[in-house]
Amino acid sequence: MQCDRSQKRPSRRGAAVVEFAIVAPVFLTLMVGTLEVSRALVVQQLLTNASREGARVGSYDTTTSTSTISSAVNTYLSNEGISGATTTVSPSPPSSAADGQSISVTVSIAFNTVSWIPPFYLSGKTLSATSVMCRVPAP
Repeated sequence: MQCDRSQKRPSRRGAAVVEFAIVAPVFLTLMVGTLEVSRALVVQQLLTNASREGARVGSYDTTTSTSTISSAVNTYLSNEGISGATTTVSPSPPSSAADGQSISVTVSIAFNTVSWIPPFYLSGKTLSATSVMCRVPAP
């Protein structure tokens, strides 16, 4: 039996447009979610480093003011392009802790203020990090 080439195949015009219309929203949603979660992870790590820096400064017995710790945290974050974080120190003032006692520094920020794109998945979430170090005599 010979193939009859005169028979017309069904037209596939517009099939690619329909497929794109189905796949594009799903793909774009995944891409936006990936960007948003990646930014949250980066900022979370920066908050962890900033709280560690604040706890390090607060651990010296020469640090007597909470503002010194907040300044160290804000300086670290501003060098990374982040502003508007809240720093909480316990005990406050740090000079009330004796040598060997713990100093806790918590740094938090609303994700809406650090997101590169309008937040979709993490809208309204707050990122925070806490570091604890023991108070020690100055070297």
